[in-house]
Amino acid sequence: MALRIDHLSKRYPNGVQALDDVSLTIGPGMFGLLGPNGAGKSTLMRTLATLQDADAGTARLGDVDVLRDKDATRRLLGYLPQEFGVYPKVAADEMLDHLAALKGITNAKERREIVDALLQQTNLFDVRKRPLGSFSGGMKQRFGIAQALLGKPGLVIVDEPTAGLDPEERVRFHNLLGEIGENVIVILSTHIVGDVIDLCRDMAILHQGRVLMTGDPTGAVTALEGRIWQKTIDRPELADHQAKHRVVSTRLFAGRTRLHVFADERPDASFAPIAPDLEDVYFAAIKGFGRA
Repeated sequence: MALRIDHLSKRYPNGVQALDDVSLTIGPGMFGLLGPNGAGKSTLMRTLATLQDADAGTARLGDVDVLRDKDATRRLLGYLPQEFGVYPKVAADEMLDHLAALKGITNAKERREIVDALLQQTNLFDVRKRPLGSFSGGMKQRFGIAQALLGKPGLVIVDEPTAGLDPEERVRFHNLLGEIGENVIVILSTHIVGDVIDLCRDMAILHQGRVLMTGDPTGAVTALEGRIWQKTIDRPELADHQAKHRVVSTRLFAGRTRLHVFADERPDASFAPIAPDLEDVYFAAIKGFGRA
């Protein structure tokens, strides 16, 4: 089963073109949707999750028309939105049992087995009697994944799931997502480049509502080899370098400014070649470097 999105567009009443002719084909496994805040990622996720309508275009999950047959889509969908609230005084197992019943799992014995298995899978079984309000941010996100997996969905959407997590919880969450992605379509919407390179075999970069590129993250990095150059300068020199070169990114390093510049050849002897990474791919795509 694949998810096929064709020419999807959405303009909000305030005039913002959130999606602009978006087309993607997404098969089973982890798919990274990478883009800055405001790129249109959440709009696309909410549209696929049947929470809002598109102005134009189509989306099909296997034989199901996602935009028209919302009930059928919801039966196949697991969704962890960017803002995921919980009832703070309700125990984790009770809440998940309630959500399972709402999902249509009516047999109490079957429901309890499913709830226990999901709490085991998300490493929450030992704290299942604790109220959700006592959970850390990472634990709440793992509970969010547990509820998203109710009903054995064919499509799981997770929107900015690791924002705000500490490094240990981020690794734990990555491992969980990787396990889930072995069997179903998982769309990981994020602005964190490391999440995509760590987890995804396929990706798209979205900016200002448009798809700038798609493909294998490793292949995209390889395509930039020999085209990224590095130089460390003093801050007052930055404007001059930005005027002369295609600056991919800047960052502070030991009190000075380190540049990454896109060029087919060494700009001058003061620049050193550097192995590109997905962050270079991301910024080069957003700034239009390397595109015809």
